Amino acid sequence: MLNDQLKSQLQQLLQLMEGDVVLKASLGDDDKSKELKALLDEVSAESSHISIEEADLKRTPSFSVNRPGEDTGITFAGLPMGHEFNSLVLALLQVSGRAPKEEASVINQIKAIDRPLNFETYISLTCQKCPDVVQALNLMSLLNPNITHSMIDGAIFKEESENIMAVPAIFLDGEEFGNGRMTIQDILTNLGSQADPNEFNDKAPYDVLIVGGGPASGTAAVYTARKGLRTGIVADRIGGQVNDTATIENFVTVKETDGPKFASALEDHINQYDVDVMTGVRADALGKTDDGINITLDNGAQLTSKTVIISTGARWRKLEVPGEEALINKGVAFCPHCDGPLFENKDVAVVGGGNSGVEAAIDLAGIVKHVTLLERNAELKADNVLQDRLNSLSNVTIIKNAQTTEVLGDNAVTGIKYKDKVQGDINTLTLDGIFVQIGLLPNTEWLNNYVELNEANEIIIDRKNATNIPGIFAAGDVTDDRNKQIIISMGAGANAALNAFDYIIRH
Repeated sequence: MLNDQLKSQLQQLLQLMEGDVVLKASLGDDDKSKELKALLDEVSAESSHISIEEADLKRTPSFSVNRPGEDTGITFAGLPMGHEFNSLVLALLQVSGRAPKEEASVINQIKAIDRPLNFETYISLTCQKCPDVVQALNLMSLLNPNITHSMIDGAIFKEESENIMAVPAIFLDGEEFGNGRMTIQDILTNLGSQADPNEFNDKAPYDVLIVGGGPASGTAAVYTARKGLRTGIVADRIGGQVNDTATIENFVTVKETDGPKFASALEDHINQYDVDVMTGVRADALGKTDDGINITLDNGAQLTSKTVIISTGARWRKLEVPGEEALINKGVAFCPHCDGPLFENKDVAVVGGGNSGVEAAIDLAGIVKHVTLLERNAELKADNVLQDRLNSLSNVTIIKNAQTTEVLGDNAVTGIKYKDKVQGDINTLTLDGIFVQIGLLPNTEWLNNYVELNEANEIIIDRKNATNIPGIFAAGDVTDDRNKQIIISMGAGANAALNAFDYIIRH
C-alpha cells in the first residue's frame, strides 16, 4: 500500500508519537477490507506505539483511532489514502498526546461545547478541501468527549452517498450541516460558538496588521517581521485559496507542487519569525481612530495598528443565472479536483475558457464520460500549451460564443441552456454536472467601501500598493492588479510590506 518514500516519511513522523494508540478495525472478506488491513499492518509496523484490535463498528471496512482504554470518537470509514493520508498521520500523532497546533482560544471554544455532536463527513480521496474538514472535526472529537466524527469515503460507501454531488459533505446527527471547505472556526461559528473577544482586545497595537492568509499576506509578514516591526496576521487560514489549488507548475524555481504543500511551506516560513498569527477569525470592519487604524473582528474584538495591509484574496465567481444558486452542490460545482470523481462516467460541462476552465476540462476528461467546454468569447483565453492538450482529447467538445443563460434541474442538475452569440439561438445540453470556472470575485464586502474600489469591487492601489487611505495598503487578488498569479501576489505582498515600513519611518 505504501511506497518506500511514503514509508520513510511515515517512519520519521511517527517518531513524534508521545504515547500508545490502538486502532480498532472492522474488517470483512471484501477486497477493500483486505486493502485496509494491509494499510493498517504497514502503519503499525512503523511504530511500537501502534497496535491493532478487531472491532464491530458501524461501517465495514473502517477503523477508529483511540488511546488504550479510551475511545476518542475518531473513525475512518474507508482507506485514508491520497490527500487523507495526512489526516490519518495527524490523528495518530494527536491521539498519542502530541499537542495540536491550534490557538488556545479555539481549543477553549471546543472544550466549552456541552452537548452531544455526532459528525459524519463524506469525502473523496482526490479532494483537497476535505482534509481541512476531516482534521478539524477529528481535533474537536479528540478535545471534547461530547463530539464524535467519522470520515466516510464516498467511493467505497456508494449506496449511502449516491445523492451527494459535492464534497466534503458534512452531516450532524444525520442532518446536513455544511458543504465544501470549512475551517474549524466556520464549524464553531455554525454551532453558535465564538472566540472570546477579550483574548484579542488586550493585544498591544501592531506596527503592521495584515488581513488575509494567502501568498501576499505571508510574504508581507515575512518582510515586515524581518524589518523588526511588530506584525500580526488575521486570517481564516494560512494559504487562503491556494489550499484549493491542485497543481502549481509556474512558480519559478519549483517545477511542480500542489496547493496544500505550498500553503504548509508558507506557514512554516511565517512561523520562523515573531509574527502574531491569529487564524480562525475574520476581519469585519476597518476604520481609523486617534490611536491608529482599527480592525474589528467578527467576534466583536478590536485590534489597532499603525499600518494595515489588506490581502483578503478572492473567491469563485458565479454565473448569476436562473437555477444556479439552488443547484450549488447538487450538480453545480466549482472544484473539479474535489468533486470530479462524483461524476464518473457522466456528462458534464465546464463554463469558462481561461486557464482554470481548460485545466478543469482536461482533468475531468480522465474521469467523466464526456466534457463540453463553454466559452462566451470567440476564442479560448487559456495558454496555448493547455489548449493543445485539450484539443488532443477525444471526449471533449468545445463550444465558443456560448453565453450561459440557465441551469436546469429541480433537485439535481439535468442540463444547461446557452445562447449562441453569433446566431442568437438558445440551445440546451443534457448534463449531470456543471463546473463553473469564470474567474474570481474580490473579498471586499467587509470593507464597506472604506477604501476606494473599482467597478469590479477590487481595491484600487498605486505603485506602492497604497490605497487612497494613508497607512492602508493592499496586495494580491483583492486588488486591481490585472494579473492574478501566486508569484505576482507574493511580489505585491513584499512591495506593500516595504512601503508600509517606509510609511512608518516617515510618520
